[in-house]
Amino acid sequence: MKHATLGTLDVSRLGLGCMGMSAFYSGAGTDEAESIRTIHRAIDLGITFFDTAEIYGPYVNEELLGKALADRRDRVVVATKFGTILHRGDGSRGLDGSAENVRLSVEGSLKRLGTDHIDLYYQHRMDPGVPIEETAGALAELVAAGKIGHYGLSEAAPDTIRRAHAVHPVTAVQTEYSLWSRDPEAEILPVLRELGIGFVPYSPLGRGFLTGALRSVDQLDASDFRRSNPRFEGENFDANLRIVDAVEQVAAEVGATPAQIALAWLLAQGDDIAPIPGTKRVSRVEENAGADAVELSVAQLGTLSDLPAPVGDRYADMSPLNR
Repeated sequence: MKHATLGTLDVSRLGLGCMGMSAFYSGAGTDEAESIRTIHRAIDLGITFFDTAEIYGPYVNEELLGKALADRRDRVVVATKFGTILHRGDGSRGLDGSAENVRLSVEGSLKRLGTDHIDLYYQHRMDPGVPIEETAGALAELVAAGKIGHYGLSEAAPDTIRRAHAVHPVTAVQTEYSLWSRDPEAEILPVLRELGIGFVPYSPLGRGFLTGALRSVDQLDASDFRRSNPRFEGENFDANLRIVDAVEQVAAEVGATPAQIALAWLLAQGDDIAPIPGTKRVSRVEENAGADAVELSVAQLGTLSDLPAPVGDRYADMSPLNR
């Protein structure tokens, strides 16, 4: 598999998002053995970049990844995230970017992952009550101590990125980006390229929507958080199927799957981009890895780039996003 460069960090240009193995989606946490097989198969396919977070579960996803990588740690890049659990309080959910919380969070993640260092450590959501300079300063101390190799930000605004980068270089920014989430193109990507920061798109398959496998919200379990996602609700869901139909048409032309087309479009956006499609199944990680070999024509890229914007917000509550 080809590689991408995030700042100075080398990763496979397709990573594996591990969240759905433990949280939020239908069937999460039901088959640990299959999830571990999926992680191992990803490594066999040349995927070196694995993404988790302390909030996934919470905690159990980091434990799962640590278990899966116990005898493979030196072959991979591990990314995890902090900042949405109040370690200074009762461990409940909430935004905390304080230096103290940074230090408390990393110790827990290191233990659960079974490692002595985290390759890429993201602030999961920005804390409006703590200056980003304080958070970045604490992260710089962790780099100096060898507990993390690099740090990043998730869902951060351009000004926040600049301010953090001025304290210590930001390696990567993670934000939702796909054929149905194009917002980063306006402001985020230009800033990242100006500063030499890599970009990690999460939900590159539109939370499974772009695979074409979802044709009705009734396919989702009652506990699946997508049922409350505006883009999956009622008339919005039906309207957004036109995007899937267009992706499927290009897939038919190329002889690939819709998921592979959606990922190939993302990969064509630059060698500083490393999307992290999530799955808990071996068959899906094999399918996603196949996008590395898909070549889209200029006309096909243009067709995909000209698709209409989806109907509905990305989240029911957009307030935690730093915009």
